[in-house]
Amino acid sequence: MKITTKLWIGLGALIVLSPLGLFLPEHFKAGAAWGEWGIDEIKKLAGYVPKGLEKLAQLWNAPLPDYTFKGWEEKGLSHLSFAYIISAIAGMAVTVMVVLLIGKLLARKGK
Repeated sequence: MKITTKLWIGLGALIVLSPLGLFLPEHFKAGAAWGEWGIDEIKKLAGYVPKGLEKLAQLWNAPLPDYTFKGWEEKGLSHLSFAYIISAIAGMAVTVMVVLLIGKLLARKGK
């Protein structure tokens, strides 16, 4: 089996496993997933929000906030799982396209 085939199989497995980010925190009553805190959650955890983080928080708005579609937050775990998978596919597709583009640009410079 070629290495690229193994890579695509691994990426596919990660896509299918992405809803674990929903199930595990809920199962263990852990709240939000570690490191995915918003400004309000950081204020609750740390007691304050660093000024630099407050400025940077407004710089970027995610295309799929909370990895789901608008209005799907209350539809249940099956809808959220589907949205997580779509989000993972979109993220990996963008990443693969950027990596391929950079690879083509670097290969062109090497000639």
